[in-house]
Amino acid sequence: MAVTDEAIEKIKDMIVSGALRPGDRLPKESELAAELGLSRNSLREAVRALSLIRILDVRQGDGTYVTSLDPQLLLEALSFVVDFHRDDTVLEFLAVRRILEPAATAMAAFRISDQQLDALSAQLAALGAQPSVEELVAADLEFHRGIVRGAGNSVLCSLLDGLSGPTTRARIWRGLTQEDAVGRTLREHRAILAALRDRDAEAARSWATVHIASVEQWLRSTL
Repeated sequence: MAVTDEAIEKIKDMIVSGALRPGDRLPKESELAAELGLSRNSLREAVRALSLIRILDVRQGDGTYVTSLDPQLLLEALSFVVDFHRDDTVLEFLAVRRILEPAATAMAAFRISDQQLDALSAQLAALGAQPSVEELVAADLEFHRGIVRGAGNSVLCSLLDGLSGPTTRARIWRGLTQEDAVGRTLREHRAILAALRDRDAEAARSWATVHIASVEQWLRSTL
């Protein structure tokens, strides 16, 4: 194991064990290096790496702190990596969405509030019957984000938020080239919303699967 990797592991072990908790300030560099049996240089590199993935927060003139370790904060690193996807991996992102999002939609059937459902209904109504493809795709992202938020699982919400970006171009492409793609998307949104209103988890799961799989199937046949 490289020296820097060893330093990262030792700091991680301190956090996992509870020796360092969210919001805690790390000991002085010289003290921590001695405690962990590391050189100050390798410790410094480890701190730099862990700050990049939002585990540590280096505050100039104040010290280094453990972040809140909130899932949304930690999963920002995933969003950064996802931005480097290649076009030929879009189907893989859609496949992961097809696994996760229907489950989140089923969870939302039991947890989403009436106020959240009203907001989703108002959003659909505001689009009208013939929105532009760009308007629909933007609304589609917000529609699904609202449902996943309603599921009440911040980890799932952050994961799906990070995975949705790479599929945006495919959704626009479909809207421009596939006959009645806009109308079909609106109908599927209404069906998902109706299932959530009925608190029917299995119907919500099924409609979410159909909705995502239709984009995946179209893209697969097009490619």
